[in-house]
Amino acid sequence: MSQAVRNWAGNVVFSPRNVHAPVSVEHLQELVNEAGQVRVMGTGHSFSALVETSRTLLRLDRLPRTVEVDADSRTAWVSAATTLGELAPRLHERALALPILPSLPHISVGGACATATHGSGNDVGSLASAVRAVRWVTGDGEVRTISRGSPRFEGVVVSLGALGVVTHLELDLVPTFEVEQHVYEDLPWSSLLDGGAEIFACASAVSVFTDWRRSPSVWVKRRSDDAPVDLTWTGARKASRPRHPIAHLSAENCTPQLGVPGPWHERLPHFRPDRVPSAGAELQSEYLLPRDRMTEVLRALRELAPLITPVLQVSEIRTVGAEPHWLSPSHHRASVAVHFTWRPDAGAVSRVLPRIEHALDPWSPRPHWGKISMTSPRLLASRYPYWAEFRALRQDMDPSRKFANRLIEDWFLVDHAGSAGDRADERR
Repeated sequence: MSQAVRNWAGNVVFSPRNVHAPVSVEHLQELVNEAGQVRVMGTGHSFSALVETSRTLLRLDRLPRTVEVDADSRTAWVSAATTLGELAPRLHERALALPILPSLPHISVGGACATATHGSGNDVGSLASAVRAVRWVTGDGEVRTISRGSPRFEGVVVSLGALGVVTHLELDLVPTFEVEQHVYEDLPWSSLLDGGAEIFACASAVSVFTDWRRSPSVWVKRRSDDAPVDLTWTGARKASRPRHPIAHLSAENCTPQLGVPGPWHERLPHFRPDRVPSAGAELQSEYLLPRDRMTEVLRALRELAPLITPVLQVSEIRTVGAEPHWLSPSHHRASVAVHFTWRPDAGAVSRVLPRIEHALDPWSPRPHWGKISMTSPRLLASRYPYWAEFRALRQDMDPSRKFANRLIEDWFLVDHAGSAGDRADERR
């Protein structure tokens, strides 16, 4: 009898015929070559059914963790199964840092890049924007490498595991830096709606947390060598003790606050790598929308507060820079990202999401690939200018559909791509 496999949240449960944990790249090549259909599971932090399969599931947590740093070029080859929490301290020891760090250090480098997982910052894209090269195992068990500047590179980096099994990525690095973190409470909604652009531009990483009814809080992560930040002009007040994004929870799992300087990797994430991230029992959704329409987006969601708040634990609002990767939700579009951490009630969430997506539809929201969404394949295709190009890339690199599953086939099997005029509109 096959054993049930669950994602981190427990909302995706499936029973693959075979589960393998290769111990080397060579072992991985053999398994992929012999398998009929393959999906890969990293740390299991996706809330969508990206890894679900009835055939062969590969877990990469037993592969060697390798980090090969070139200090002169400020780059590193990193094994895809390495978590951000494992990678960051090793880079810091070499006086180096990632230019981008998502909010959770618990996730793997490969999974974060494959789904365009991001942190916060006007001038930075997702972690995928730091990728210089990708090395992966193809359906016939061969190892291929593609580098930035190569044709179709932008289609390979964010590929949802649909092109093969990524084993290593080469990443851009920057000199290490320190960060100070402050939380501002009781931000008036009028200040966020009227001055959101200024708030998100005040530091290198800014997050706003809200339940869409009460006054939001602002988490400011300022590089210690940048100018000081003072948000008292907004009417918000600086917190006098550490806070959790979910107001009633203890801050013991959160990274240090109150302006105490510390290494980048101990401040940019919201949660400590050895603690439970977020609430623990939860579901998540997220939508990326044009940043220049932020005020309209937030007003539309505020109108849905009576519907959203009873099902919600907390929402996080961030900004993300534009990037070139074909399937990145911030592809060619500076974005505002609106994240929802829901109560673990799938039925209630499924009733709320269509209302949210309908309200956001005028601004072409692009869901995070690893979160829960009700967006149809047709709408997804209309919102990605290179949807057809990715379908052609997938046909070329995986003609036998070895790396498909039900979700991937639903998205990409049929040509849902919009017209040339639709695509031109999406490039704005």
